[in-house]
Amino acid sequence: MSSNAKPAGATASTPWGQASLVEELRLPQQAGEKRFASFVQLLETKKGERLVRFAYATDGTARRGPVTLRARDLERLRVLLEKHPGLQETLRL
Repeated sequence: MSSNAKPAGATASTPWGQASLVEELRLPQQAGEKRFASFVQLLETKKGERLVRFAYATDGTARRGPVTLRARDLERLRVLLEKHPGLQETLRL
């Protein structure tokens, strides 16, 4: 399990404009020989609105596209959320 932090001041582009990265949770996954990670990011707009973005990565860089989690991945996600109170509160998991 992973819980990598992004550098302070990191930003992300969203349909609502630029947002600051508040927290990031990385959930390593594997399907056969393929290794990748799903990201759950807590973002905040300049107006203070909180956004949650789900993404996946094959080389450490977030990609657009669908994110698929197995039941056991969701259990691991719940455990990792304990280290990310902002995400945990926003997702209410």
